[in-house]
Amino acid sequence: MTSLESPVQLDSVRKTYGSGDSTVEALAGVSVSFPAGSFTAVMGPSGSGKSTLLHCAAGLDKPTAGSVRLAGTDLKDKSETQLTVLRREHVAFVFQSFNLMPALTVEQNVALPTLLAGGEPDRAWVDQVIARVGLAQRVKHRPGELSGGQQQRVAIARALAGRPAVVFADEPTGALDTNTALEVLNLMRELVQAGQTIVMVTHDPVAASFADNVLFLVDGRIVTQLASPGVEAVASMLAQLGAQAKARRQR
Repeated sequence: MTSLESPVQLDSVRKTYGSGDSTVEALAGVSVSFPAGSFTAVMGPSGSGKSTLLHCAAGLDKPTAGSVRLAGTDLKDKSETQLTVLRREHVAFVFQSFNLMPALTVEQNVALPTLLAGGEPDRAWVDQVIARVGLAQRVKHRPGELSGGQQQRVAIARALAGRPAVVFADEPTGALDTNTALEVLNLMRELVQAGQTIVMVTHDPVAASFADNVLFLVDGRIVTQLASPGVEAVASMLAQLGAQAKARRQR
């Protein structure tokens, strides 16, 4: 596939932390492409390398070896300033920490990335996204006036409102009630159908079932994947991999 067809590409990516006897290999030679207009869930037992994969793919962490291409650009030797500009123009994030601006309203937080990139927010789309995450009545509220779940909804709306090429999401529905989580996942599916690429780390088989493909990591390696996954198949695979990981630790 070309870079245009796959806005996120990892080739033989390794990531180690520490040195000597204390070295930990978080990623052990991962090669994977995330095609344009695809929704991929990344799952696996705790400590399998899911978040490290996400961070390396997004240029937030540099691989120890291997290469990463993001939006057609090889990230090797790019300065922090260059990486920041690249992410600002092509990428959005939803992490477990909300990272909202406390002095700004919901509406202003959602529109902020577009403004920082020098664009003019599509106000109708901003309002639509805010409504879809259940915050239409809270647009003038500031983060301190919202619950944790509501702040997460703002973070999700902010990531989606700019229509970035790639959305990296780490447990985006973890703080949401079931109904709001389903609304958010349905919105993410609509964006994928419109051409966006979403890479989502999750522990939730229901959330994963909205993806086109689920990658399962164990000890920093992709060990299997499921296409068009169902909830039961995802849950079964997670249980199987978790049991195998537990057995290895007990040896």
